[in-house]
Amino acid sequence: MMIALVLVVALTLLALVHWYVWRRTVRDVSAPGSVWRRVGTGLAVLLPLLSLGALIGGRALPLAVERWLAWPGYLWLAVLLYLVLALLVGEAVRPLLLRVGRRRAAVQPQAVPVAAGGAPAPAEQAEPAEQAGRKGQGGPADPSRRLLVARGVAVAAGATAAAVVGNGAYGVLRGPHLKQVTVPLAKLPRQAHGYRIAVVSDIHLGPILGRAHTQRIVDTINRAQPDLITIVGDLVDGSVPELGPAAEPLAQLRARDGAFFVTGNHEYFSGAAPWVDFVRELGVHPLENARTELGHFDLAGVNDIAGTAEGQGPDYERALGDRDTRRAAVLMAHQPVAVHEAVRRGVDLQLSGHTHGGQLWPGNYLAELANPTVAGLERYGDTQLYVTRGAGAWGPPVRVGAPSDITIVTLASRQA
Repeated sequence: MMIALVLVVALTLLALVHWYVWRRTVRDVSAPGSVWRRVGTGLAVLLPLLSLGALIGGRALPLAVERWLAWPGYLWLAVLLYLVLALLVGEAVRPLLLRVGRRRAAVQPQAVPVAAGGAPAPAEQAEPAEQAGRKGQGGPADPSRRLLVARGVAVAAGATAAAVVGNGAYGVLRGPHLKQVTVPLAKLPRQAHGYRIAVVSDIHLGPILGRAHTQRIVDTINRAQPDLITIVGDLVDGSVPELGPAAEPLAQLRARDGAFFVTGNHEYFSGAAPWVDFVRELGVHPLENARTELGHFDLAGVNDIAGTAEGQGPDYERALGDRDTRRAAVLMAHQPVAVHEAVRRGVDLQLSGHTHGGQLWPGNYLAELANPTVAGLERYGDTQLYVTRGAGAWGPPVRVGAPSDITIVTLASRQA
């Protein structure tokens, strides 16, 4: 019942938002029966249907069909967000523009009535002209002026939304940039000073980001020549039969101590177990509530919280319970909220993703409500948490104010 209520509220809100956009960008700027009125109204109906199809298509449609919905449907959601924000700014600007227009009309020279024979008209005949000037200064705006302002606001809002989304999509499709972070660890021995860990998360292979995206990520990591590679969840949005070929370039990852993987919440949407087996075949080592002892520190990994419903949730006791606490411990956990348990377990460094840094501004403010850290490095007691913004995007292949990244975390020994 609750799910149905939430769905009804969401659909109603979506309909109201599209009605507002249609009103400001179609109805207010075009004449009834005009080409733009017909085309704009058709798009106002079609685009939300494509977006709904993209959102639910992954559960019911083959990947090849889903692609046809995903590109226009997801991109429209991003355009819609910034179009609405720009139009709301336009609501504040609109009265100012109308007021400026009225003042300009008021200062225009008024025609002086002329009586027969060329003499000025009597004062009682000139009065209506003066009154007209006063009405132009404080009365309602001329309809043509209102139309001009409405069209100007609509065009400016549309151009702004297109520019913001276009730049954000380019940032995702060209691939993540490489980010460098240094993290000092008190228990790290001198011999491990300068040890480099590649942290990548939230690749989100699916109907939009595919094999070429994976290859860009692999090439970027390999060029950095890290000592260790960690893939911190949300690798895919789909099944192994559909997206296995897109993930195959992961077999090319190269690091002295290998590549490791933990599940994210999205793996459980399509079945995490087949993906765990598949990445193992590619040479990437899954850490399912497990730990491995590397040369100078312990590397542990826990399943994502989303696996709890399937009896495959995080088990910190299995991953960290019997370790030598004199050694530094690095924990791979997809969601930053795991840091509270990491602090209790004496973890030195937790590597996470999940937040996308908010992905689409102002989404970062919403992400802050559910995550202790949205992006970057922060300390919680004796535990440090690093959250990468991720290397891909979920939903719209667009990032605004939260560029994608692959991070090289360089460990520093305080004994060096």
